Amino acid sequence: MKFYHRHLMNLLFPPRCPFCDRVMFSSVFLPPEFVCAACRRKAEYVREPVCKKCGKPLDDEQQEYCYDCIHHRHEFVQGKALWVYRGSAKKSVYRFKYHGRQEYARFYAAELVEAYGGWIKRCGIEALVPIPLFRRRQRQRGFNQAERIAREVGRRMDIPVYGKLLVRVRDTRAQKELNDEERKINLKKAFKTSSNKVQLNHILLIDDIYTTGSTMNEAAVELKRSGVGEVYCLSLCIGRGYQEE
Repeated sequence: MKFYHRHLMNLLFPPRCPFCDRVMFSSVFLPPEFVCAACRRKAEYVREPVCKKCGKPLDDEQQEYCYDCIHHRHEFVQGKALWVYRGSAKKSVYRFKYHGRQEYARFYAAELVEAYGGWIKRCGIEALVPIPLFRRRQRQRGFNQAERIAREVGRRMDIPVYGKLLVRVRDTRAQKELNDEERKINLKKAFKTSSNKVQLNHILLIDDIYTTGSTMNEAAVELKRSGVGEVYCLSLCIGRGYQEE
């Protein structure tokens, strides 16, 4: 019954390719495709060499850390990301966030788990925590893109998602509008945990885009203040310097 229900929903509300936005039809005999064949290789996947701290792509194989991680302390243990934030991946995330293409989250999660499922298990992750939106912004958008991705990853890996553990208490400016120093100030004390004592040793923060790491770092600071042992980060997209977002 669940099998036919799922495919009936796909026929009534067919998903769209996350890269070209074309409707993806399927039959009851074939599993629905997440992405059309012509688009599967359009996104630029993050490849070695990458920063050992945040996972940002590096141009020099002899380099171990990116500029941001050399010059700024990050409270998370390590970060990973799937795609470089440009081209097809950048356009896809824009439609996901601002055109309500929530169905893209299934494909995003499938790709994240394929690339980093083993790493997540090795890190001993006990819970996934999405980076929250300020309540007004979430009402305007209708959903939190980081939470949609986290829910799909959690479902695939059977890891609980604590969607209300971290709260954004300040309506911060968009990070893309700010320089490096302004970003740090902008996010200072922007997050609070809903519990004063969090009894978890290993948490994975989930977000759609990683820029200089200011957002992830401030979230990690608050989680560790509340008792979390180690914080790791996973992002859908990441940049190559200061033009990422």
